[in-house]
Amino acid sequence: MNRIIKYGAIGVLSIVGIAHIGLLGYVIRRPADTIATVPTINIPRGPYSSYRIKAGKDGYEIEYRSDDPKVLQSERSLDLDKERRGVFGGGREQRTEYRIDQYTRDGSRNLGGANDNEGKSAKELECIVADAGAQSQGAMAGTSIAAGVLVPAVSSIPYVGWLASGWALLLGQNLGSAAGSTVNSMISDC
Repeated sequence: MNRIIKYGAIGVLSIVGIAHIGLLGYVIRRPADTIATVPTINIPRGPYSSYRIKAGKDGYEIEYRSDDPKVLQSERSLDLDKERRGVFGGGREQRTEYRIDQYTRDGSRNLGGANDNEGKSAKELECIVADAGAQSQGAMAGTSIAAGVLVPAVSSIPYVGWLASGWALLLGQNLGSAAGSTVNSMISDC
């Protein structure tokens, strides 16, 4: 039995050794016709995308923007040349007016702030901020209550006590957050 294992191991090691020597010979004497090629990169293109590729012998760099231009700009000018008439006499008025408008891709004009349909009143913003704070405070209170009451009770469950303790904390956090939001909506009249 030892003889079979011995000759089997020698045979397997001989095959692995010859394969390694052959692979080393191939790596050392690489064929000259293999030329490094540039990888093919399929960049997604659309009507509003742009990309720039810089390639050199040290590597390549790709800059891709999927929604470019994000803001479209329109410039107009109006030359005004008219003769003034009126009580205090005449004269010529010459002036040039410039107008620069920026548009988003969907065609709405950029007014430098929120659009009318997206704007919120000061009361709505105050309610949003107050609700966020109330949810945060309620979540902290719910977590601390759950840590003091629920976690000791469920942590003694065999095998899954550690998991049930985490669930109890999450339950306390969610209930506290909901309770904080409800109390805030009653107090703040939101």
